[in-house]
Amino acid sequence: MRKLLPIAVLIGLAYFAYDESGVVDRVDDGAAVTRSVLAEAYEHRRSNVQVEGSGEVVRVLSDDTDGDRHQRFILRLPSGQTLLVAHNIDLAPRLPGLNAGDQVQFFGEYEWNDQGGVIHWTHGDPRGRHVAGWLRHNGRTYQ
Repeated sequence: MRKLLPIAVLIGLAYFAYDESGVVDRVDDGAAVTRSVLAEAYEHRRSNVQVEGSGEVVRVLSDDTDGDRHQRFILRLPSGQTLLVAHNIDLAPRLPGLNAGDQVQFFGEYEWNDQGGVIHWTHGDPRGRHVAGWLRHNGRTYQ
């Protein structure tokens, strides 16, 4: 038993050192983990990161009609970071009645930009090569 105590202490110290480094995010709330992932992706200018989270609509923009049509709006995450959501409405239904102040959940791909980033791929992939994303608004899922 006495031989196991030093090993247990070393494992415990290694665990706390690893955890404190920020490598492991021990938050049970999925949105909190994603906020951390999004903040890290923004800080390190990472793109092509699959993320899930939620935020408040702060501005509804006009649709992008150049090429595939996209419904666009700005979300503010609980962390304060803002994201442009570009939701392909040629592949998925538009979110009807979207207004500033509404809450929207998302699952899509994050692309870095200096204004907070863009979330896209919030729809299924007709070719089946990309993980399907989605948006949730007023209890309904759009994908």
